Amino acid sequence: MSDTDRPTLTKAAEMDVHYCEQEGCEDWGSWGNFLSPSAATRWWCFEHFPHKTDAQEQALRRKLNVASAGDIL
Repeated sequence: MSDTDRPTLTKAAEMDVHYCEQEGCEDWGSWGNFLSPSAATRWWCFEHFPHKTDAQEQALRRKLNVASAGDIL
């Protein structure tokens, strides 16, 4: 199949929009988790993602400490 055989795209692709589930957080929910294929996926930003490893948690704390000191990330 080549690109010349394909029908013309008639509408733009739809984008799934999901934000962090943490109340009051308006960041993009790029970290998803689901319990089963029949359950809806829940989304969090990295800061609120509840399933981080210890190494990820430590890296986040260092990043937040640097940001709170006023240094540029």
